[in-house]
Amino acid sequence: MGYIGAHGVMALKRYKYSGVDHSYAAKYVLQPFWTRFVTFFPLWMPPNMITLTGFMFLLTSAFLGYIYSPQLDSPPPRWVHFVHGLLLFLYQTFDAVDGKQARRTNSSSPLGELFDHGCDALACAFEAVAFGSTAMCGQHTFWFWFISAVPFYLATWEHYFTNTLILPAINGPTEGLMLIYLVHFFTSIVGAEWWAQQFGQSIRVFNWVPFINEIPTNMAVLYLMIAFAVIPTIVFNVQNVYKVVQARKGSMLLALAMLYPFAVLVSGVLVWDYLSPIDLMGKYPPFVVVGTGLAFGFLVGRMILSHLCDEPKGLKTSMCMSLLYLPLAIANALTARLNDGIPLVNEFWVLLGYCGYTLFLYLHFATSVIHEITTALGIYCFRITRKEA
Repeated sequence: MGYIGAHGVMALKRYKYSGVDHSYAAKYVLQPFWTRFVTFFPLWMPPNMITLTGFMFLLTSAFLGYIYSPQLDSPPPRWVHFVHGLLLFLYQTFDAVDGKQARRTNSSSPLGELFDHGCDALACAFEAVAFGSTAMCGQHTFWFWFISAVPFYLATWEHYFTNTLILPAINGPTEGLMLIYLVHFFTSIVGAEWWAQQFGQSIRVFNWVPFINEIPTNMAVLYLMIAFAVIPTIVFNVQNVYKVVQARKGSMLLALAMLYPFAVLVSGVLVWDYLSPIDLMGKYPPFVVVGTGLAFGFLVGRMILSHLCDEPKGLKTSMCMSLLYLPLAIANALTARLNDGIPLVNEFWVLLGYCGYTLFLYLHFATSVIHEITTALGIYCFRITRKEA
């Protein structure tokens, strides 16, 4: 199955990336560091290899979290938290310098943008697993993935309509990741048990606040992030898209339709977990997060490709391929209601099938698109092809 038509090939050849980062931390602290750091990479090293290496750091971090806390509800050794923080810092650094390497070697391409953001989409899931082990989130790890996935999806959606990726003064890729790896380092000092305490005990300045002072610290952090980070970011994204749609006299409903697959994905997983006789998110949180994260990666990748290929704005039916497994999983969970709590197929194997299906779907998409773009543009994914000046 091909993903790019003749019109898409022509659009790829004239595509130019546009992005604005208003972060003061990036401008005054991190950018000077990244500018120096990129010089450590040889000029023959392709930017996509830097991107992939950075992604492997997070894959390693998630694997460590799973090994030492399979259900993400028990404290791993303190050195694991430190490694989580170090690997996340390296991921952020490599993710920032891949673009600098592309400009340094005159090898920028639409494939680089797709490769970079595609890895970032998957990173939401793998870092959620790592953070889940650090903060002992257990079954709530899914919601920590969710609060990272929502702003990412909305930012990609906004980029699709505005043609410019706008990062506000405080944003997830910069300040958000900085905060998380500092949290990992902090936990290596105080221990993961700190997160299981009531919020009023962990941070005593909040012990007078009703309700929030009595809930576990990890849940209090979740609620605070939703209130002060996720919701304002969503409002910012929607406002920007609305302005563009109005200026072009387009349909906001058509624009909002592109959010439908993500909403159905999250809703489907929640319904499956609710009907499951074994408490999926409680017993196997890493598998639920990674399987859903792979489906999310496909959705994001498909939207980015639509933007690169200048496809008509609106819902892409192929995005719904990531949702096809969920009705089967929900139907299997429903059979348990009719069979004394025993589903037709063991839920663990259904969950593994979900991870396998979403992994296959994502890999098929990634390999197919990489092949199509490299063929169309006459470039290589992991070899520098310098453009003529």
